[in-house]
Amino acid sequence: MDLDTFFEGYPFAGAVHAHVAVMVDSCGPAETRITKSQVAFRRRRGFAYLWIPGRYLAHPGADVVLSIALRERIESRRWKEVVQPAPGTWMHHLEVRRLQDLDDEVSGWIRVAYASAGGARSG
Repeated sequence: MDLDTFFEGYPFAGAVHAHVAVMVDSCGPAETRITKSQVAFRRRRGFAYLWIPGRYLAHPGADVVLSIALRERIESRRWKEVVQPAPGTWMHHLEVRRLQDLDDEVSGWIRVAYASAGGARSG
């Protein structure tokens, strides 16, 4: 699947992806993986994910969610939910309602997640 297909029918989510991709690019090289359910930004591990709740929930709170994987829980009223799927991994879910939600604070969280995701895979 390609990005156009993933975001088909969800133009705002596509715009969010473009903004997040710029934030990720400012950190350094990362791989983008597209699956049926999400777009993932990865180094050795995934560190940021975009998904469209309207595909799975009857009454989504936002058109798109940015999930950021961090080693520690970061307290913020901005998170919709924070869960710990594995020891040392905290998933922070941010509902993005406006492009302005992707501010310097979010960019900082992405930088921390990028740094902790390890270097790029070799060969």
